[in-house]
Order: sequence, then structure tokens, then C-alpha cells
Amino acid sequence: MKTIVLLSLLLCAAAAAPAEEKLKAPELEEKMKNQEKPVPKDSVPVPINAQMLEQEAAPEVAFSFCPNGWFSHDRLCFLFVHTSMNWFQAEEHCNSLGGNLASVTSSRQYGFLQSIAQTAGQSVVWLGGFNLQGQWMWIDREGFYYTNWYSLSSASSNPCITLRSTTGWCNAQCTTSYRFICAKNPFKC
Repeated sequence: MKTIVLLSLLLCAAAAAPAEEKLKAPELEEKMKNQEKPVPKDSVPVPINAQMLEQEAAPEVAFSFCPNGWFSHDRLCFLFVHTSMNWFQAEEHCNSLGGNLASVTSSRQYGFLQSIAQTAGQSVVWLGGFNLQGQWMWIDREGFYYTNWYSLSSASSNPCITLRSTTGWCNAQCTTSYRFICAKNPFKC
């Protein structure tokens, strides 16, 4: 049994490891000629084109670990669900897909989720935030450190969080039906 668990963990780790860029000898030699020698950034001025050289040298991602129809962002996969449900039904639906309602941990991630909602033509969608005993939290157990409140109503009567596609988030009654965004980590075993 220990062997099976160990093999499962190794397979999961191998699947999560990034693929290496493979270059043929002539391509590698040409690439090395065109690159500047690495120098610590704090010891000399950095050339203006240095960032461009780094971008050119970076390998392109050939595939995504996210299932078809899901969007990849910050090591997570996101899915916009076009069916309106109340917050509890939405969370159950996301669970059935191997995830949770989306949490938000940064302004960059919030902007990405807003763009998903705007692309779908929605101004309000469910997120995975809720209030329990006076404490705001995310259903996926992420820390509630980033906040982006547009308006905040009474948490006791409006304990679930909605994303606004043009402003920050709001809280609403969990029994209201909205479309929603699911999120999952493709590397969880």
C-alpha cells in the first residue's frame, strides 16, 4: 500500500513539473551568441533591451493543464458557468467539477475574473466568499487578505459575495440566482 501511495505522489509531482525547452545544437549555439553575459542587476546599469532579451529567451507554453473550456491564470483553472443558481447550488456545481466557487487573492486576479464576466456579458456573478459569525472567508480556505468592496451591506442578511464586472465586489443574499465562476487547481492530487 505504501508503494502505491508513493508512486501516486511521484506521478503527481512529475505531471506538475514544467517541461524543459529542447533545442538542437545549432539553435542552442545561435541563441547563446545572441545573448549577453549574465551580470548581477545591482552591480551595473541594465541595458534598455534587457527585458526584451529575457522574453525572447523564455520558452513558449505549448499546452495548458486546464480542461477544455477552462481559462488558465496564476496556476489555477477558471470556468464561467452560464446557468444561474443560488450560491449554495453554485458551490455544489463547482464541487462536482473538482473545484470551488472562485476566491480572489489579488487585484490582478480580480481583474482577470472581471474580464471573464464581461466577456460573458454579465455584470454580477457569484464568488466563493461568505460571512460566517462576523468573519469574511473564502470557501476554498484561501486567506481573506485582499479586499475590493464596492459596497458592503449587512453581513447577517447578505452573507455571500458577488463580483461586479465594472467595480469591486458586493455582498448579497445567498438565495439569489446568478451565474458564477468556478476555480480549481489542476495540480492537486
